[in-house]
Amino acid sequence: MIVPAERLSALPTYVFARLEELKALAREQGLDLIDLGMGNPDGPPPQPIIDAAITALSNPQNHGYPPFEGTASFRKAIATWYQGSYHVDLDPESEVLPLIGSKEGLSHLAIAYIDPGDVILVPSPAYPAHFRGPLIAGGKIHPLPLTAEKDWLIDISAIPEEVAQQAKILYFNYPNNPTTATAPREFFTEIVAFARHYNLILVHDLAYAEIAFDGYKPTSLLEIPGAKEIGVEFHTLSKTYNMAGWRVGFVVGNSDIIQGLRTLKTNLDYGIFAPIQTAAETALQLPHTYIKAVQERYRQRRDFLLAGLAELGWQITPSQATMYLWVPCPVGMGSTEFALTVLEKTGVVVTPGNAFGQGGEGYVRVSLIAECDRLQEALRRLKQAGISSSKIN
Repeated sequence: MIVPAERLSALPTYVFARLEELKALAREQGLDLIDLGMGNPDGPPPQPIIDAAITALSNPQNHGYPPFEGTASFRKAIATWYQGSYHVDLDPESEVLPLIGSKEGLSHLAIAYIDPGDVILVPSPAYPAHFRGPLIAGGKIHPLPLTAEKDWLIDISAIPEEVAQQAKILYFNYPNNPTTATAPREFFTEIVAFARHYNLILVHDLAYAEIAFDGYKPTSLLEIPGAKEIGVEFHTLSKTYNMAGWRVGFVVGNSDIIQGLRTLKTNLDYGIFAPIQTAAETALQLPHTYIKAVQERYRQRRDFLLAGLAELGWQITPSQATMYLWVPCPVGMGSTEFALTVLEKTGVVVTPGNAFGQGGEGYVRVSLIAECDRLQEALRRLKQAGISSSKIN
């Protein structure tokens, strides 16, 4: 009998993989799926990004192994972008590290810094890599429940003293996936003070740095005085630039923390294909008018879907950021049951909240990754199937 390592047994079922199976089955049955499940942006990247990649592909020197730590020009572009976006200075040699997507970096950071039994503070619900990486590394997860009553913010005061004393790392993410919550700058100041007091590593995932609306600008952890002494921040090009399949992101911040991740990665991968790094440089140098267009596209979809769901009984406060809606399940229905029912009755795919941890139970996440005509069709199907905020016929 072939037995996998015990670390795999600690992992809960990956709901996204299960959804893929069900979607494949539905397609075999001829259903026209409207997939609002994964955070997979629709449409291609901007043409300048594609053109830069094509040009870089034509250069014979770009087809060997890239530098482990990323190309010097990409790291410099990241530092320049960061200074322009947040007025934070970064040393591109020691405080910037390109990644094969932020999910890879988040999980490998856990392996680099977590020993079996280490206590890790992770919100619930959370992006799965925030707790799956630590579980793979053998960490002991202490969940930090997020609730609507607290505006989906971490309640630092609720962390027991003995847990805080033992904890090694705190993962967090604002604007938040899946809840869409945003955090005021004061919250970041409080969490930095908490981490410095208890000598914690702070890991902030700023995947939705630029997908924000109504004049809101997300805060970077590194804008907070003292944060760079104990923290790092992860970014991705997947969302803003429609580069999800390209697998490129980066981490910035504390040089010692980044060095540990770099050391691990030199033993696991050979870095990012050079033409992708060239394309990513181009993305970070796009004019702000492109970002404005992205924000407007998601704002329009947000408002359109919120209005349609309101007609079905859902009163949801408009999110200030991210590419999602966080929608309560009808009373008495669990998130998996509701998501599967919606899929079976309508062919509309949403993600059950418990995919993000037990704290997500009772909600589903809806991705704004379709044009309004498809969102209109999704709403029509929900109405036709008798699905509303209070019941399912």
